[in-house]
Amino acid sequence: MLRTCLALSVALKKPVHIFNIRAKRPKPGLRPQHLTCVKAAQFISGAEVKGAFIGSKELFFTPGETKAGNYAFDIGTAGSTMLVLQTVLLPLALCQAPSHIRLTGGTHVPWSPHFHYIQKVFLPACTNAGIDFSMKLERWGWYPKGGGKVLVDIAPWKDRKSFSFDSKFAKNKLAIKAMSAISRLPTHVLRRQADQLKRSFKEKEMEVEVEEVIAKASCPGSLVFCWTAQEGCYAGFTGLGSKGKPAEKVADEAAAGMLSFLHSRANVDFRLADQLVTVAALCGRSSTWLTQKLTGHLETNCWVAEQFGTGKFTFFDEDGAVRVVYDCRMD
Repeated sequence: MLRTCLALSVALKKPVHIFNIRAKRPKPGLRPQHLTCVKAAQFISGAEVKGAFIGSKELFFTPGETKAGNYAFDIGTAGSTMLVLQTVLLPLALCQAPSHIRLTGGTHVPWSPHFHYIQKVFLPACTNAGIDFSMKLERWGWYPKGGGKVLVDIAPWKDRKSFSFDSKFAKNKLAIKAMSAISRLPTHVLRRQADQLKRSFKEKEMEVEVEEVIAKASCPGSLVFCWTAQEGCYAGFTGLGSKGKPAEKVADEAAAGMLSFLHSRANVDFRLADQLVTVAALCGRSSTWLTQKLTGHLETNCWVAEQFGTGKFTFFDEDGAVRVVYDCRMD
């Protein structure tokens, strides 16, 4: 909700008042990654802000004029760099000149989209709306130390387009790609993750390409990520390692997510579904996509976007999937 509010506030130059921020969480209020989102949005737009501090449950944000340029944002913890990116990406894309961003913090951490999800799934989906940006991972950042470094180049969003992921396709013919990655762990973990993922797909008479990556990072970590990003179909699923968690279970989590998606009618995974809301609200066109289920994140993001008056979101059940339809009402 916070990054959606901030992104739309800056892009549309409308002030927002957010209260009861993360009120029901164990540590309520703004955490370091959320505060960095606020500071980043403030910095690129010259906003007037009240309530920007750790633990704050209330925020007043009045944006000014957004300026393209070179920016650097350091979370200082393993907080998600990708949440910061999604806060400033579209406002900067709407500028008339390109921007360059350096992000420091967590790149592959729990409860947020990681670098490769944004690069391999979110970015290709965004190209349908005319958005053009590129990403480079200089250093991985796992929980709890973070320290990851990401470079992002954002081109002006000159040709805003409708995107309608409505095509019919044979999912058994989709190309599924995957990655098994580790940092500062024995190489047998890397192989076991990859082998288990291959077995899971082979049991369903499917093949998957698995790239094995030994990544530079300041602390140990592991990940299995599988994805597909073809015209009309965008999805990615992740298993993250943790202390005491078998490598096979990490792989099973990623495989289970993808196999469930492949057996649905959806053409957008349920996490991407809510990330596309801000894109739809700013593209200036009506759009539609079919996802696996109606999540709380999707409903909330749509409600938040509607408060800015750009259009209306409607949900329709379609044989076990949910169609999201955005009716643009922008002048």
